[in-house]
Amino acid sequence: MNLRTPESYWLLKSGLLNIYPSLQGSLKVDFAIMGGGITGAVVAYYLSQAGFKVAVFDRRHIGMGSTCASTGLLQYEIDKPLFELAEMIGEKPAARSYHLCLESIAKLGELCRKLKIEAEFEYKKSFYYASREKDVPDRIEKEYKIRRKHGIEVELLEKSEIARMFPFRAHAALLSHTGGQVNAYRLAHGLLQASIRNGAQVFDQTEIMDIEHRSRRVLLRTEYGSVIQAKKLVIANGYESYNYVPFNVIRLHSTYVIVSEPLPQTEIWYENCLIWETATPYLYMRITKDQRVLVGGKDETFYSPDKRDKLLTRKTRELVAAFNKKFPEIPMRVDFSWAGTFAETKDGLPYIGSIKQFPNTYFALGFGGNGITFSQIAGEIIRDFAIGKNNKDASIFTFERSQ
Repeated sequence: MNLRTPESYWLLKSGLLNIYPSLQGSLKVDFAIMGGGITGAVVAYYLSQAGFKVAVFDRRHIGMGSTCASTGLLQYEIDKPLFELAEMIGEKPAARSYHLCLESIAKLGELCRKLKIEAEFEYKKSFYYASREKDVPDRIEKEYKIRRKHGIEVELLEKSEIARMFPFRAHAALLSHTGGQVNAYRLAHGLLQASIRNGAQVFDQTEIMDIEHRSRRVLLRTEYGSVIQAKKLVIANGYESYNYVPFNVIRLHSTYVIVSEPLPQTEIWYENCLIWETATPYLYMRITKDQRVLVGGKDETFYSPDKRDKLLTRKTRELVAAFNKKFPEIPMRVDFSWAGTFAETKDGLPYIGSIKQFPNTYFALGFGGNGITFSQIAGEIIRDFAIGKNNKDASIFTFERSQ
């Protein structure tokens, strides 16, 4: 599956961080993990830390699927506002999912600190503004009330306050104090290196061609005939996983990103916070560690690599124009641009857990705009499954909610 255009900023900036072998011969493990991106890396870390014999497999080089095209925003807000999610799944589980994302940002930061992973992790505030005046009562005020009700720290900003903070106008906004950003490509490699120190094995350029689900194990066969015997399989290959789910749970979209040349000033806008809006699809912005402006959005509701990539030049112009409209005094000289595929679920939540059709198999599918924080949640839930610990939050993310 073609997930992105070649010129990802993170890949060109970081290059091949580590070299991993392809699988030669056969292997027996407790857990086989399909997918060497950020989700597979987080799951591998938690399972290997718990003492399981783990092997990770990726058909590409490690982190070169969606992970190296990630924009690296860490937000507790999912693609569905809390008030909408509460109407869909109930207020209590909706609020809990938001709190889990809040907690996951801190846990990812702690992993970077503890494991000394140079993944450009930073805590950031998040600025969520009303794209239209009618979004103030319809979205911003509703969202403010329900977040505060459930103990989420957030400020409601009026038009005059926003004007003092930014050069553009908005009728209202929410300012969250818990957000962050990270280089997902570096984080994936760092977590896999930590997993290797825990005894895990990591193989890239190893494509799984056949999966045989048996009563007590799973057999995987590679394109060159190697056989992997695993007690459990974790499918963590993101948007390509629809090949293994026998019912439709996602919609594939195309998205676009630009990254500017480095800028001389250290504070480019208010505290270099994350910026996004109420419109659908939404425009979002952040500042990278090396003082570049990253702008993403202008999504299209289709999956077609050729069609997606042909739009890149036009979408680049549109993203530049959208940025210039908000920040006319900041020079936007595009240094990198790319297009990617992403998937969304009906409720904006990931799918974590098993389905009856595939015994001894777990899925860790962090769809939507919060793939990195969802990966952290998946890592802990699957670790708890493995050690026999009851995870009270697992029911929020099951496949049963879609059937």
